[in-house]
Amino acid sequence: MATKKRPVTKSGKPRARKGVKLKPTDLGPLDLAVATPEGAAAELAAQVASDGGQVLAIYREPLGGHVQLLAALPIDKVEPTPYQRDVSDAHVRKLTLAMDKTRRYLDPIIAVKAETGYQTPNGNHRLTALKELGAKTVLALLVPEREVAFQILALNIEKAHNLREKSLEVVRMYEELTRLDGARKESEYVLEFEEPQLCTLGFAYQERGRLSGGAYQPVLKKVDGFLEQPLRSAIEERRRRAKVVLEFDEAVGEAVAKLKEKGLTSPYLKAFVVARVNPLRFMKGAAPPFDELFATMTKRARGMDAGKIRTEDLARSGGAPDED
Repeated sequence: MATKKRPVTKSGKPRARKGVKLKPTDLGPLDLAVATPEGAAAELAAQVASDGGQVLAIYREPLGGHVQLLAALPIDKVEPTPYQRDVSDAHVRKLTLAMDKTRRYLDPIIAVKAETGYQTPNGNHRLTALKELGAKTVLALLVPEREVAFQILALNIEKAHNLREKSLEVVRMYEELTRLDGARKESEYVLEFEEPQLCTLGFAYQERGRLSGGAYQPVLKKVDGFLEQPLRSAIEERRRRAKVVLEFDEAVGEAVAKLKEKGLTSPYLKAFVVARVNPLRFMKGAAPPFDELFATMTKRARGMDAGKIRTEDLARSGGAPDED
């Protein structure tokens, strides 16, 4: 299948995508090497040597001109960040088999200096595979700025996240950032958290791992927003909103049980109930506030009369199948 080409400007360059404001540096290939590092990069290079590692190269990345280090690090001094998703055993197995066959390691992890040792926000599967294979060293692109570790979720394309993984990674990051700098507003972390409903769903998933978040995300997108509050207070509001979602989930579960008792079976039952009790599809203009909407939907779900639901109503329903 032919690839659709991007529109170009009069000069022949691809037209900038919507929302992209970055103007790259004018650095060419011969401008990237850094002979003598200074400041944070120099301190980091000294720390690598002190930890028994080796700096292989120091350079500027071409997009923003930031100094980075290519380093060989003792593998036992590198751990994943505490807020990223859990390791997929199937993905690690695939990596170990590929490395075993090729006898090569070609893809450095991303790493930052931690309070003790180093942490990788992007590369945990590769790191795990190397450890399983018994490697003593891991190659890493070492970034002097620790805050990049919280921005890496937007850059992580190693393996696509499902909604549960992404939400849990966001909420673990949320908790860590609250610990490090709880005075900053939640709204200042749009890049790190990506979408506000991921924060709410993340706290809900912490309480209920088998939550059908996919059925609730479209509603949350309409009424959830980033909070203009410091993280230390916003985190309590997020936990409160998560409890509201969990209460609605219980009501949806009760409605689904009634439908099953009637003999209705479908992988779309939860999505059907949510669509049935959601008033937004009939509303014009702005959506009601978060609490008002969920109170309405929870009441409707608890009052749903399964006797009035016909098989053809369910057959016409769409949406994603229930996650559990």
